[in-house]
Amino acid sequence: MVLSPKEGAKIVASKAKHVKIEEEGIKKLGDRIVEEITSGKLSPENFSQVEVHPSSDEPWALDWLFVVDTLNFCFWHNENEEGWKVEGHSGYFALCAAINRAIKEKVDITNPIFYSTITEKQLQNILRSDTKIECPLISDRVKCLHEVGNALLENFEGSFKNVVKQCNNNAEKLLQLIVNNFNCFRDEADYQGEKIAIYKRAQILIGDIWACFKNKGIGYFEDIDKITAFADYRVPQTLLWFGAFEYSKELNEKLKNNVVLKNGDEEEVEIRACTIHAVELVKEYVNRKLDDKKANSILIDHFLWDFRRQNSKQILDKGLPFHKTFSIYY
Repeated sequence: MVLSPKEGAKIVASKAKHVKIEEEGIKKLGDRIVEEITSGKLSPENFSQVEVHPSSDEPWALDWLFVVDTLNFCFWHNENEEGWKVEGHSGYFALCAAINRAIKEKVDITNPIFYSTITEKQLQNILRSDTKIECPLISDRVKCLHEVGNALLENFEGSFKNVVKQCNNNAEKLLQLIVNNFNCFRDEADYQGEKIAIYKRAQILIGDIWACFKNKGIGYFEDIDKITAFADYRVPQTLLWFGAFEYSKELNEKLKNNVVLKNGDEEEVEIRACTIHAVELVKEYVNRKLDDKKANSILIDHFLWDFRRQNSKQILDKGLPFHKTFSIYY
């Protein structure tokens, strides 16, 4: 049996040796989230206000989200090195900019008929960089596009919209549809005899649909609160900044020395699972303090991820490293 992200994360957090969740830091972060939501700074509206994101009235918005989140993994580079950039953007936003550029150039990138047979050369051109640094893991990205494109054509009449329709506005059902039909989204790990699900990209896809469509129409999910945080390599840095996380001395040394952790290693699983559980604790704290507006893990994750981007220099100056892993899952 595979434990859900929420269940698995709670078990890992209770056994973790390398990552400790600190109650005072959870409260400190929770108070900041309450302030952000109450002031209106943190809301689902923020998704559509980002220039590289589509609006819900674009006919290809769902297909765009599916392609982007199929490719949304592993953009990191060491802090002192130049990275991959597209139209001035880095990381995930560079990916968005590259897909938008391809659409402007009349590349049929949101069509599974095209990307189910895309070549490495074609994808390299779509993801071409402003710098000398190319997008990493190109061959893995090609494999992911082939896999999901063929699955859409074989099982869903070539449309991701048909996947979403099948869930009947139920986020948990959509999550299972995604991980059961598109293997590259099946982000699972073994931890001390337990099989746990993390499902970063599958959940962020649901979160992006929810945010893009502002919880309306095809983007409405009756159980959106069941979706957890998106455990990546950036969000944990914000948890460290607020004191919600503490790493063991051994893990800290590895991260400061840029040791690359393998996907599935105990330390890597603990960082990611504890990220999920910490955000669940923050959510519970925040919702006890809020009167009418309610927070979910998606909104909290948006804050954590944005905070890391906006305060990257201060976080690095404070000596809070991110863990490095080559993986298609985040």
